[in-house]
Amino acid sequence: MEPVRALIVDDEPLARETIHMLLDDRPEVEVVGVCANGEEAVAAIQEKAPDLVFLDVQMPALDGFGVIQAIGPARMPVVIFVTAYDQYALRAFEAQALDYLLKPFDDERFMQALDRAVQRVRQQAVGAFNTQLAGLMQHLKRPTYLERIMVKTNDAVVFVDTDVLTWIEAAGDYIVLHAGGTKHLLRETMRGILEQLDPRRFVRIHRSSIVRIDAIARLEPFFHGDYVVILHDGTKLKLSRRYWEQVEAVLSGRDSSEDRR
Repeated sequence: MEPVRALIVDDEPLARETIHMLLDDRPEVEVVGVCANGEEAVAAIQEKAPDLVFLDVQMPALDGFGVIQAIGPARMPVVIFVTAYDQYALRAFEAQALDYLLKPFDDERFMQALDRAVQRVRQQAVGAFNTQLAGLMQHLKRPTYLERIMVKTNDAVVFVDTDVLTWIEAAGDYIVLHAGGTKHLLRETMRGILEQLDPRRFVRIHRSSIVRIDAIARLEPFFHGDYVVILHDGTKLKLSRRYWEQVEAVLSGRDSSEDRR
């Protein structure tokens, strides 16, 4: 019997190594590729045609759902989703009876998910899976926004309520959440977090900053048509002309959700 061909997609080296190590104990599974980002995943799925993909949900630039969208749900192999914290996605996976691994996962949970996935492949039940996957993608189009953001640290898991989140700062492949006088570092993109926040409550004012609208105290003119956004806590942030129309629309109560990038 031919082995099940598996592809590992995760932007965290330790997660990739852990999945690979666990699969090494399963002779009926052959690892045909390891990808560190969504772009690599799309290319590998198209080139290698794996039977099974371990797909990280949260990745900078092109995330797991972006990979599915790029390939198309009908053309995807069987997927086991790997996620660190996305509560909304977990509910969506469960609603569609799709397998996921919540980091950090143990060996037993991994093997349970793998057993079900191998069975799907062996029974050639990919068509039914693709229907469930299409249902997931349709479900995820619904505008449900984060009320709390989960941040993993070395010592604990911290939940940041969006009600106390004043602004968000870009920091390379990470973002910094400013809330209640504290800072929390999260591996996420500005675009990725913005898409998860209610556009009636949060707006991007610069390529490096997003603010909660009711945290804004006033705007003051700056040079060359730019403005300075002053928050109630005294924080001063630059509002660039590129985002002025979106900010103006939000502050005046108009819909600005069509282009939030």
